[in-house]
Parts: sequence; C-alpha cells; structure tokens
Amino acid sequence: MALLSLSRHAGALPLHRQGPSSSSQLLARPHAISTSSEAMAMHRLSHHRGILPLRRQGPSPRQLLARSRTILAPSQPTEEDKKTEEDEKPTEEDTKTEEDEKESSPPPVSWVQRSLEAARPYAMLARLDKPIGSWLLAWPCMWSLTMAAMPGALPDLKMLALFGCLTIPMRGAACTVNDLFDRNIDNKVERTKSRPLASGALTPTQGLCFFGVQLLLGLGVGFLLQLNNLSRVLGLIWFPLAYSYPLMKRLTFWPQAYLGLSFNYGALLGWAAIKGTLEPTIVLPMYIAGICWTLAYDTIYAHQDIKDDLKVGVKSTAIRFGDSTKHWISAFGTATIGGLALSGYNAGLAWPYYPILAAAAAQLAWQISTVDLTDRADCNRKFVSNNWFGALVFIAIFFGRLAS
Repeated sequence: MALLSLSRHAGALPLHRQGPSSSSQLLARPHAISTSSEAMAMHRLSHHRGILPLRRQGPSPRQLLARSRTILAPSQPTEEDKKTEEDEKPTEEDTKTEEDEKESSPPPVSWVQRSLEAARPYAMLARLDKPIGSWLLAWPCMWSLTMAAMPGALPDLKMLALFGCLTIPMRGAACTVNDLFDRNIDNKVERTKSRPLASGALTPTQGLCFFGVQLLLGLGVGFLLQLNNLSRVLGLIWFPLAYSYPLMKRLTFWPQAYLGLSFNYGALLGWAAIKGTLEPTIVLPMYIAGICWTLAYDTIYAHQDIKDDLKVGVKSTAIRFGDSTKHWISAFGTATIGGLALSGYNAGLAWPYYPILAAAAAQLAWQISTVDLTDRADCNRKFVSNNWFGALVFIAIFFGRLAS
C-alpha cells in the first residue's frame, strides 16, 4: 500500500502490483520514495500554514463539560493559605492569655468605693489623715475642763466628749481656710504641693463649700448640746481669730504666736463652759503657757519648710530665729512649764500634779535638745511627739484635781 501511495503521488509505479523489471527500475525506487515523502511533508506544512482550507472546529461537549467542572469546582487551598489559616488559629498561649485577662480583670466598682474615692480629697483637706493637729487643739480644752472640775471629782465627761468632737470640724475648717489662702504657695513647696487645692484635686469653690459645711457642723454641735451663753460669745470671738491666721504668714515673722492665740483658746472656753465665768488667775497662766508651747512646737514644724518659705516669701519664726532657734524654743518651753505650774497652784491642785508635770517637762526638754532642725523627718517626729506632752499634762491635772 505504501508503494501504491507513492506511485500515485510520484507516478513511478502502475496501479497494479508488479515487481521490478530491470535494474534501472530498482534504482528509481528510492528516488520515488524520497519524492513521495517530500510531497507528504509539503502537504502537512501547507495544512498548518493555511494553504489548504481548515475546518472550523469548536470545543467538543466533553471539553465544555470539563471546563464547567473546572469553574464550579472549589479551589484547592495552597500551602501559603494553609499556613495563614494555621497562623490565624488561636494558640494555647493566646487562649491562656485571654483566660488570664478575664480572671485578672478588676471587679466592678461598688458605690461604696466610688463614694470613698470622691470623699478622699475632702478628708485630705480636713487633715483627717494627720490627727495630731486635732489633738493639739483639743488638749488645752481638756486641761481647762479638768481643772474646772470640783475638788475630788471627775471632770464632766459630757463636756470632754463635746469638745473632743468640736475640735475635728473646727480644725478641719481652719485647715481648709489655710489651704484656700495658700494654694498658690503650697504648689511651690515640696511638702505641701500634693494638697487637694494646690494639686487641683478640688476647686476653690468646692473648698469654700466644704469650709461652710464644717463650720455649720461645729456650730451645730456646740449650740445643740447647750453651751452656756459665755461659751457661745467666746466661741464667736474665736472664729475670726482662727480663720485669719493664714494672712499672718504674709505680714509678720511671728505667725506661730498668732496660731498660739487660736489653738489654745480652749483654755478659756473650757473653763467658761463649766463655771460660766472666767478666773483670770487660773485661765490666763494656762492660756499663756499654751501659746508658748505652740511657739516651741510650731517653730520646730516650720523648720521643715524653711528653704521653700524663703523662696516664696513666706515668713515664720524659724526664719526669724535662724541659728538661734534652740535658744528661743528652750525659753518658750521653760515659760510653758512655769505657766502650767502657776495655773495648777492657783487652782489648788494636789501634789500628784507636780511630779507628772515634771515628766511632761522632761519630754519637752528631750524634744528641744535632740531635734535636728536640718532634718525634715526629725522635725516632724518631734512635732508629733507633742501629743505625749499634752497627754502628760492632762494626766497631771486629772490626778491633781482628783486628789485635792
């Protein structure tokens, strides 16, 4: 058949099968086969190049079906997609962290906590965190009330409780006024810059309203518990004296003396509340002794701020006395003990009063002689220790009156 096909294209062989008749025919066969191969190659080339007309063929039904399956089939995730999905999955550490955060999240704040947080700046403004001021204001009242008791009798416990309660709002109101005046100075002093008004935790309006509340509370306690008329009059005189003290730091180097007039006013008020009168030979020596006591302990206290006071222009006995401070406060301490001794003698206190007063004098001498005026912490410790001095004097008067 191959030879027949070649014969048709090349014309070298007849249509019927015949063997080669001669050697020339045998030699011509390879040439015919070569010519036929070339013709077939040309035919195929012309078919590809478009020489022969091509039949237009579209995709077969099987191809269309395969294409539709390819389009509709979901795409297979690549290795990168798998890695991304694995990265996005929460790990055990992430799960533990979320659980820890849930466990460590703070519980909801109760109304009690909110109320305490809101009240905190006001408590700081009233110095409730530093009760030493209330004690120093209360002790002269307690001395006077106890000395005014009848010989051999206990002091009036109702009055002791009343004056003890009065000292808290009265001292708080005095501190509030002081901070209102000094808020632009306190923010420049290291020890006082965190006070509520100086730091901005409270506004001046809030401070003024709080002052009014404390003042009304103090007056209400005094009048509701029926102080006598003389005590009420003396109390009204005391108010301007107490609340003008902050101005004295700007006017004189002796603001501690003015503070003494205010803080020891209870020596007059306590006696008047019990007796309804004033006995000058008893109450005046006690009052002067209290003023000298205040000059001693508040000068020590002022040494904490002496450098800052010099910068801002505030005056004090610490600045006035300078290197002579210990000589001055020693003299004030001596006057304190002398005044108390004279007051007790005029009141007719019995002998137990004097040895206990001597113990109080030793405590005062100790703090004056050992205080390091250049050490703020030591100045504060010695200042706070005056609570013991006040308590010893009270005990001395208590037993002196009880034994008289």
